[in-house]
Amino acid sequence: MKAVCLLSGGLDSSTCLAYARREGFTCYALSIDYGQRHRFELEAAAKVAQSLGAAAHRTLRADLRLIGGSALTAEIEVPKHRASVEMASGIPVTYVPARNTVFLSLALAWAEVLEAASIFLGVNAIDYSGYPDCRPEFIEAFERMANLATRAGVEGKLRTRIHTPLLHLSKAEIVRLAAELGLDFSLTSSCYDPGPGGRPCGGCDSCLLRRKGFAEANLIDPLEYPAP
Repeated sequence: MKAVCLLSGGLDSSTCLAYARREGFTCYALSIDYGQRHRFELEAAAKVAQSLGAAAHRTLRADLRLIGGSALTAEIEVPKHRASVEMASGIPVTYVPARNTVFLSLALAWAEVLEAASIFLGVNAIDYSGYPDCRPEFIEAFERMANLATRAGVEGKLRTRIHTPLLHLSKAEIVRLAAELGLDFSLTSSCYDPGPGGRPCGGCDSCLLRRKGFAEANLIDPLEYPAP
């Protein structure tokens, strides 16, 4: 069984790749260079793909800086030290317009060429920052569209399925699953605004959610954060 696994280099997508491998899939890892502020994650993705034995790892460029509209692709400040209530309310400026739609479309194209019926995506609808393209409704709608939009789907050669094994897990549950799968946490990068060498800022939403997950899982995050 072949699968295209979208891999950012972060905790969730890396766990998803490790999960797909455990489930017996031959994994083709796909990373997207979209002009993101936190470009260090692409280096992390390459290391994770190699560590987890991906059959291939490709990085495609889709420069979303030309569109902007996000703190990750434009000169907009990344919010720091937000309370959990704030993170659960509204859509933050770190949301990249249509990002997962773009990513899944690219994954779908490669999957069709590979004759792979499965695409893995590490989205999460519990401990996340309110992104609309992480919701179950979006995933279901994209899967329906995928089977209408490809030659393989129209000719009935294969039916595309979007796998989201982390969708209903808390961040702590994701951390525990990753540990069970043997993921090397030190290779991953989650920060939206990393410093030199990819050192996490410790205060962006992604850092806060990651740290919360490790704390609740009673596990130690090997990444070094700035002192409070």
